[in-house]
Amino acid sequence: MRPESLYPLFAPMTALPGVGPRLAPLVEKITGPHVVDMLWHLPYGLVDRRFMPKVAEAPAGRIATLRVQVDQHLPSTSSRRPYRVICSDDSGTLTLVFFHAKGDWLDRLLPVGSERIVSGMVENFNDGPQMTHPDHVVPSAQLAEVMTIEPVYPLTAGLPGKIVVKAAKAALERTPQLPEWIDPTFLQRQAWPSWRTALQCVHAPTGEADLSPVSPARQRLAYDEMLANQLALGLVRASLRKLAGRSIVGDGRLRRKIVDSLPFQLTGAQQRSLVEIERDMVAPSRMLRLLQGDVGSGKTVVALLAMAAAVECGCQAALMAPTEILARQHLATLQGAAETAGLRLALLTGRDKGKARGKILEALAAGEIDILIGTHALFQDGVVFRDLALAVIDEQHRFGVHQRLDLAAKGQAIDMLVMTATPIPRTLMLTAYGDMDVSRLDEKPPGRRPIDTRVLPLARLDEVVEGVRRAIGAGAKVYWICPLVEESEKIDLAAAAERHAELTTLLGSRVGLVHGKMKGAEKDAAMAAFAADGLDLLVATTVIEVGVNVPEATVMVIEHAERFGLAQLHQLRGRIGRSDRASTCLLLYGSPLSENAKARLNILRDSEDGFQIAEEDLRLRGAGELLGTRQSGLPEFRLADLTQHGDLLATARNDARLILETDPDLQKPRGQALRTLLYLFERDAVVKTLRSG
Repeated sequence: MRPESLYPLFAPMTALPGVGPRLAPLVEKITGPHVVDMLWHLPYGLVDRRFMPKVAEAPAGRIATLRVQVDQHLPSTSSRRPYRVICSDDSGTLTLVFFHAKGDWLDRLLPVGSERIVSGMVENFNDGPQMTHPDHVVPSAQLAEVMTIEPVYPLTAGLPGKIVVKAAKAALERTPQLPEWIDPTFLQRQAWPSWRTALQCVHAPTGEADLSPVSPARQRLAYDEMLANQLALGLVRASLRKLAGRSIVGDGRLRRKIVDSLPFQLTGAQQRSLVEIERDMVAPSRMLRLLQGDVGSGKTVVALLAMAAAVECGCQAALMAPTEILARQHLATLQGAAETAGLRLALLTGRDKGKARGKILEALAAGEIDILIGTHALFQDGVVFRDLALAVIDEQHRFGVHQRLDLAAKGQAIDMLVMTATPIPRTLMLTAYGDMDVSRLDEKPPGRRPIDTRVLPLARLDEVVEGVRRAIGAGAKVYWICPLVEESEKIDLAAAAERHAELTTLLGSRVGLVHGKMKGAEKDAAMAAFAADGLDLLVATTVIEVGVNVPEATVMVIEHAERFGLAQLHQLRGRIGRSDRASTCLLLYGSPLSENAKARLNILRDSEDGFQIAEEDLRLRGAGELLGTRQSGLPEFRLADLTQHGDLLATARNDARLILETDPDLQKPRGQALRTLLYLFERDAVVKTLRSG
C-alpha cells in the first residue's frame, strides 16, 4: 500500500485550484495525471515583476508593474479593432489593449475611477506606452502578490501560464515533510537542501542560478530520481537472482562443429562474451544478460553458440526478433552453420496459419525442433516447447518487459540473452539495463573495410543521382533512405513514393520501394528482389534500419540526414560495408544547417565506433531523444538530465548496491524512507515484489 503521507500527492490533477474538467486534459498532457506530476514539471525561465517605474519612465520591450488610475473605456467598433482602456498616473498615460474581450468583463476588471496594479510587457505605439493583454490586473491591495519573481513553465496550446503557476504553488502546499532517504553524511558533503526545500527552490526561483541543472536543489532532485531508478533495478535484479535457475552444462560437441564450419575466426570480443554467457548458463541462478554489439560485430554467431550449448543438454532454445524480415534473415544467417552441426531450426511468424502452423507447433512440442526463430508469435498461446532452456531476444528496446516475461513463461527457469545493435552510452546502460549483466562486442569481424562517409548539401542532388547511376553501372547495389518527417508516417510515405517515382524515371525500372505500411509479404518480396538480382536500388523509409543483410549493397544515400538521430544514422549506415568491397555513405542535408546539426553529422563522418557516436549523441541531444522518437524502452527522467547529472548516476548506483547489501528488504529506518521514495517515483511494482519475497 502507498504510504498515507503520499495520498495528497497522488490525488487527481483536478484537486488543484484552477484545474477544472476543461483544463485538466491540457495540464495532464504536459505533466501527468497526479498532483505529484506537477512537482516534477520544472520551470525553465523566470519573469521578474519587481520593476515598478512611473508610466512615463516605463521602457518599451521590458516587463513592468505599474500603479495606474482607470480613466476611460474605448470599446471596439469592429471585430478587427481592439478594446482599449485608458489609464494614467501623475507622469503620463498608458493604454491597455484587449482583443476579442467582452466589455462587461472588462468593466468589472477595470472600473472607471479605480486604482489598479497592472503588470506585463510594455510596448510603444503611436509615441505612447501601451500594454496588450496584461499578465496581471489586480486592486492595489494585492501589489505584493504581483511584485514577485514568477517562474515560467513549459506549456501546451490553450493552457494559460497563470494556471500552471497557480497549480504548481498549490501542489507545493500539499507536499508533506518526508523522512530523509539520502545518507546524512553524503547530504552534508554535497550541501544539498532537504527534499521539500529543494522543490520550493526550483518552483520559486529567486534568480537565474536557481534554474541551473547544477544548482544544489536541482542536483538533489535529480539524485532522488536516479536513486529510485537504481534501487528499483537493484531490487528487480535481486529478486531474479533469488529465482531458482537451472545449470546448463553442454559438452561442447555442437559448438565445436559450428566454430569449425565458420569461414572466419571469432574475434576476441566474441570469445570473451561466450565465456561470460557460458559462466551464466552453468550457474544455478537464471541468466539475464545483455549482449551489446555494434552493427556487424557478430552477435548472431554468439547467440547461435549459446543456443547450441542449450541443445547439447537436450533442451530447446528460441530466438525472438521484432520484425518478420529480421526473423527470416536470422534463419538465413544461422541455417548453414546450424545444419552443419545437425541442429534443427524452424521459423514461426504471424504469417504462418492453418496446417503449416500446426505442423511446426506439433514438432516443437515433440522436441523435434531444437531452435525456434520467430517474431511476437513465439509467446502466443498454443506455442508449447518440450523443454525451453534459453531465450534470445533481439533488439530488446522494441519489446516491452512484459513480452520478455511472456516468453520466459514458456519454459522452466529460462536463461535470457538479450541483444541490441543500438549502441547505448554507459550512463544510459545503467539506467535502462541495470538489472542485467552486460557483454560488449567492440570489435569488427576481420576483412570489413571502413565506410567512406561524406556530408553534402541537398542542392547537389543531381550530382548524387549521376554518381548512383555510375555505381549501379559498376555492379553496386544502392540504398536510398527517405527523410524522416516527425510524427507523420503518411508524409514519410508520400516522400518515399515521390522519390521512388523520380528515381524510376531517371534510372529505369530496377528501383524498388519498401516502407512500414506495406504488408509483410510485399516487404519481403522487395527485400528478396534487392538481395537477389531483381533490383539495383531500394528506396526505403527507416524500416531497413535493423538487421537486413545484403553484402552486395555498397552505397547508401540518406536524405535530410540532419533529421535523424546519430545512433539511427549509424544503424542505417551499418546496412552497407558488410563485405570486403569499398562502401560509400552520402549524408545529404537541407540548408541552412545549425551548428549543432553540423557537429553531429561531422561526428558520423569521422567515426565508425558506434559506442563513441552514442556518447557524443547523448552529449549533444540529451537522453530523451537518443533513440529517436519511434523507439522506446529507455526510462524517461523528469528531473535528471544525464548530460548534466551523469556523474551522480554512478554514485546512485553504488549507494543502491550498498543499501541492498546491508538492508535487502528495506526494513531499517533508512530502508523505510527509501520505500517512500520508490512509491513517490511510482516504482510500486518493485515494492510489491519486495513484499511477496
